[in-house]
Amino acid sequence: MTLLSSGDRVTDTLVIDRLLGEGAFAEVHRVRHEYLGWQAMKLFKQVASLEKTREMLGEAQLLSTLGHPNIVRLFDANIVETAAGLRGFFTMEYVAGGSLERLSRSYQSQVPVDLVVEIVEQIAEGLAAAHTQIPPIVHRDLTLANILIGYDGTGMRVRVSDFGLAKRADPFTHLASAQGTYAFMAPEVLKHQGYSCASDVWSVGTIAFLLLTNHIPYHDGGQFSSFSMVRFQRPLLPPSAYNADVDPALDKILMAALAVDPKDRPPTGRALADLLRARRTALTVPARPVDVPREKSAERPGSRAQALADEAFTLARRPGALERAADLLEEAVNLSPRLRDRHLHTLTLWRRGVIM
Repeated sequence: MTLLSSGDRVTDTLVIDRLLGEGAFAEVHRVRHEYLGWQAMKLFKQVASLEKTREMLGEAQLLSTLGHPNIVRLFDANIVETAAGLRGFFTMEYVAGGSLERLSRSYQSQVPVDLVVEIVEQIAEGLAAAHTQIPPIVHRDLTLANILIGYDGTGMRVRVSDFGLAKRADPFTHLASAQGTYAFMAPEVLKHQGYSCASDVWSVGTIAFLLLTNHIPYHDGGQFSSFSMVRFQRPLLPPSAYNADVDPALDKILMAALAVDPKDRPPTGRALADLLRARRTALTVPARPVDVPREKSAERPGSRAQALADEAFTLARRPGALERAADLLEEAVNLSPRLRDRHLHTLTLWRRGVIM
């Protein structure tokens, strides 16, 4: 049972629409703001005061003021009466396409290289903005679940969410949820030797390796443990050993990002983004790929993805409904590579306010 349900009023201007997801820390709902339209709301399961809610959001709120395109914007924080009593929440921009986890599941094995590189480069750009703050702001918990994939008038736009929340989470709650994130934690973090910008770089490298190969780096197939360090003693095969489309330059960048010693990694998100950009320039790869090769996405769209696309095109013909139509199509293309191939250009036009 969720803390809040569809139709519940959160404030005078916010009403719950539907549940988007749930984890050990919080529920995430889509809410409608009376004046600003759709937003996402993260409702904490254990935080019961406004003071604690604002404390949780300290670093994320600071980064939101930068207005960086690859960092999720926050809007408000407050408390609300729920079935379990008062709970803290915050609202942020709603990204209809959902998480990178959703996008990756739409590909039955490996995600196309150009798409992965574009995603990872934008993640690195978001981290760069955080890592250049004084003192640097580190994310601490990068996974597929807190990378959001949306689209604007120029193409795909990746946003990083949940900056710094893991640092302030209740340790018992964090322990309960960590099983799913051990795979993305750097060796020095697992050994309780501290967290740095280079630890975030490791997490990005892990994300890229997983998307390209459908394998976790250094993983032997057993259950992850926070104390399992033996796996880092084995040599790591490069991504190209699993995916022939990975070029030597990308191999080199990701192997550096996944160096066991943090001193051997690109030290910050800025350094990682610069390496990726230099590779792209050398290969003359477009900055924003429009289409994914069709041989990678021959599967037929699932029924939900197709239904979302059909509804989107119906809505687009109605006056004043183009933004809602674009949200539905954004959901659809992240659920189906085939629909992405077919409709990404249309989605980009809709995000510009153009309909043909």
